Amino acid sequence: MPKIKLVCIIDDDPLYIFGMKKILEYTSLAEESLFYKNGQEAIDGLTDREKMGEPFPNVILLDINMPIMNGWTFLEKFAEKDFKEEVKIFMVSSSIDKEEVDKAHDNSLINGYIFKPMTIEKIKTLKKELEEGF
Repeated sequence: MPKIKLVCIIDDDPLYIFGMKKILEYTSLAEESLFYKNGQEAIDGLTDREKMGEPFPNVILLDINMPIMNGWTFLEKFAEKDFKEEVKIFMVSSSIDKEEVDKAHDNSLINGYIFKPMTIEKIKTLKKELEEGF
């Protein structure tokens, strides 16, 4: 994957968002970042971006447990939309439930599962894997 232009973070935790902004700034994972508080806000926002011809995320870091629309429902809606752009989606969660992890690995839309807390090292590793085309 070439240079990541836009990363999208979908998570409802304000402390996580604050930390991710700092980590993304420090690691330069992407040229720009986009944040949504839940799956519904993300589906609506991404749909609008595509309609308006605005840049679409190359990478989505998706939380599982959120109000209004969780990560699993987001994935269902995302698949229904049939967005034109290719995007790498990574589940990011504090859940270590084997069932959740297995469900993520079995979902063809998900490229990986990252355990919270998110760290600079985890983002650097992700960046390297994405640049190498893992």
